[in-house]
Amino acid sequence: FLGLHSFISRPLSANESVSAEGFGSIQPDPKGLIDLPKGFSYKTFSMTGELMDDGLHVPGAHDGMGAFPGRGGRTILVRNHEMNPGQLAESAHLGKPELLAKISKAYDNSNGNHFCLGGTTTLLFDTRRLELECHFLSLAGTIRNCSGGPTPWGSWISCEETITIADEYFEQNHGYNFEVPAKANLKLVDPIPLKAMGRFYHEAIAVHPDSGIVYQTEDRPDGIIYRFIPNVARNLARGGRLQALVIRDLPSKDTRNWPENTETFEEGKRYATSWIDLENIDAPQDNLRYQGFDKGAARFARGEGMVYGNSEIYFSCTNGGSAKFGQVFRYRPSQYEGDLNKEKDSPGQLELFVESRDKELMKRCDNLAIAPWGDIILCEDDGASSSIVGITPEGKMYPIGEIAINTELAGSCFSPDGTTLFVNAQRNPGQTIAITGPWKTRKS
Repeated sequence: FLGLHSFISRPLSANESVSAEGFGSIQPDPKGLIDLPKGFSYKTFSMTGELMDDGLHVPGAHDGMGAFPGRGGRTILVRNHEMNPGQLAESAHLGKPELLAKISKAYDNSNGNHFCLGGTTTLLFDTRRLELECHFLSLAGTIRNCSGGPTPWGSWISCEETITIADEYFEQNHGYNFEVPAKANLKLVDPIPLKAMGRFYHEAIAVHPDSGIVYQTEDRPDGIIYRFIPNVARNLARGGRLQALVIRDLPSKDTRNWPENTETFEEGKRYATSWIDLENIDAPQDNLRYQGFDKGAARFARGEGMVYGNSEIYFSCTNGGSAKFGQVFRYRPSQYEGDLNKEKDSPGQLELFVESRDKELMKRCDNLAIAPWGDIILCEDDGASSSIVGITPEGKMYPIGEIAINTELAGSCFSPDGTTLFVNAQRNPGQTIAITGPWKTRKS
């Protein structure tokens, strides 16, 4: 859904209540999993531990996810698994030698211990029958694959949220992005780290389709925003240029609006931007964000979800804002995005779109998606009270769902046919949820 209408920003007041522009009040789920508005229903599938079509088991820690068109109107999902080293009980191979033999390609075999349990699974789902047709392991041997993002050329960029280095336990350095084509072919991809995109606590990406530039968030309380200009469009493995976002007239600006900070970042105001080159991007000292800030890059409070829509990039900051309940920013690329000379006269613009001051509206915002009707769909990461929240073009928030178990919500994305919202419950157990209902009653 790239041809969406423009969003109009309006700051929220401290006492504003939840908007009535959504789908109505949330109704308790008799099954005790996820509460939804009246008229909506859900189906769960691909739970942690289930046997997959490749003979392996569904890993745990379901996280970021993207949806792609499949054959015959079906949906292909590529799903991250934020698995830490050593979580064998929830791994695809369960630590069993006969299952390990099925994993022919892995980025890091942990010196024979197979502790690197992160990666992706790929699923083929029929939204007409609400049935899972197949699922299989598609990326193996990585660590903490938290989020990522889809590309316009039909692949998922899976991001490692770690800076683990090679030592007696690990064969490879970690902290990279990996590309997974959206193909339901029951095959593992070649695990090629996209090192030119930088080594840091990756969270999510979004692609500007006109230029092929990839924007990246960093899940650190003092993180920065990155962009990667590839040498060859649609071929991220061929290298490129890594840069950091600067607010042009406010170098090294702190956007977090934390009460202990003296600086503030105004809502609803557009700020001209520029971009600075970063060096030593493999960052053995984990200092890319400090290098960027010292050169003038803006600072953000735990950049997490990121999404492209209507030629704009939206990203969330989990604990930004005066109440630390979260912020959503909007970046409008320059009409000359990536042309370093022309950008000076026509720069991209950054805006604080929403800052929550009420945890009943939004708290700990994480994954982002764009709905077919143009709203932002946001997943909260706040344990037992996590919700799915819609944000209108005017900045009003409304509830879509609330999880009734102790888990994190992640991976929100709509099927290409617009009928189904997919979301992941990360644990207890990890599972994917397909939500259907009268989406068309929320009009743009």
